[in-house]
Amino acid sequence: MKFGPIPTGEAKGAILAHSVKLPGRTIKKGARLTGDDIEALLAGNVTEVICARLEAGDVHEDEAAERVARHAAGPGILVDPPFTGRCNLFAEEAGILRIDEDAVNRLNRTDPGLTFATLPAYAAVEAGRMVATAKIIPFALPGSVVNEAENAETTGPALELAPFRLKRIGLIQTELSNLKPSVLDKTRKVTERRLAAGSAAVIAERRVAHRSGDVANALLALAEDGAELILVYGATAIIDRDDVIPTAIRDAG
Repeated sequence: MKFGPIPTGEAKGAILAHSVKLPGRTIKKGARLTGDDIEALLAGNVTEVICARLEAGDVHEDEAAERVARHAAGPGILVDPPFTGRCNLFAEEAGILRIDEDAVNRLNRTDPGLTFATLPAYAAVEAGRMVATAKIIPFALPGSVVNEAENAETTGPALELAPFRLKRIGLIQTELSNLKPSVLDKTRKVTERRLAAGSAAVIAERRVAHRSGDVANALLALAEDGAELILVYGATAIIDRDDVIPTAIRDAG
């Protein structure tokens, strides 16, 4: 890639290095100068521009970023169209982000002009969350660098999504005489909000007396309703023997 000042009249097709403000418009950094751009620059008395010109074998920053991103993306990861040398990756659905740290490190060691960043490994993410980004720092990279990034030996993709599997949730709340219904209502609302981040929902709720037999019956009923996971909130957790609720759960199978 060649970089430096160019007479404006010779700059068609070059990549503008710095934004230029003209009357009524701005030509932004990174734009490939068109014939109309050249005319506007000359009309604005801009006789010289600082540009980058790609040479044979160079890969434009957008193409390079997209190629790196698609190489890194595994199952459950969506790749957005690139812009200004950046290509963002998103979670297709809610789940846990799995990262191959060695693969990410290899990408980042390929060349100082190539960077790849991710959320932490095993982060819980909702559908549509941005989980990684590929960024090309110069306006282009040598094709050999992009090829090296794409062809690095790995045991799998640099990142993939393990989607949450349990979607149908049952809820049990035990009651005591001094426990206000509004407390139980709030507990359900908070639980539903947290589950929604994982694309799960409460399909049924049972409010029962704070007795092991009642909890066991509620467990069986929710299982018959199709609950894949059952959450149990006890009205108290400090005055029962340790084995009361666990025993009820074991008895319910």
